[in-house]
Amino acid sequence: MPDSTQIDAFDRKILALLQHDARLTNNDLSERVNLSPSQCSRRRQRLEEEGYVRGYRAVLDRDRLGFGLVNVVTVTLSTHNRDNARRFAELVSRLPEVQEAHALTGEMDYILKVVTRDLKALAAFVNDVLLPHESVQHVKTAIVLETLKETTSLPL
Repeated sequence: MPDSTQIDAFDRKILALLQHDARLTNNDLSERVNLSPSQCSRRRQRLEEEGYVRGYRAVLDRDRLGFGLVNVVTVTLSTHNRDNARRFAELVSRLPEVQEAHALTGEMDYILKVVTRDLKALAAFVNDVLLPHESVQHVKTAIVLETLKETTSLPL
């Protein structure tokens, strides 16, 4: 695992700029961080190779693509053992509707961020996919009324 103490202020600035706009060229970066394009290129490549940059992707407009509902789904497993948790993790990894999945401490075992086109699709997801799965005991859903903040940016 990379050690964040191995990166300097230039690296942090490059990472901050890239997480805002991954399409920046090395020339663009060099102008903004006051390094030569070749230095920016070497630093960017090292940051990628060392795993500080895990990938690049486009952020798509969920509403324009017809995924009008964002849902928070909590799941309690039927039994608490390693095999059951593994089976649930395998299920979640195969479901494109699940954008995030987190194991929790406390009353619920998992919380999922799920996108669906509408209420009918949410009902099908819960009733036809989650509830019948052997690892799942209980599911609760909540529909997001408004998203106040959504980001993947880290506070560099």
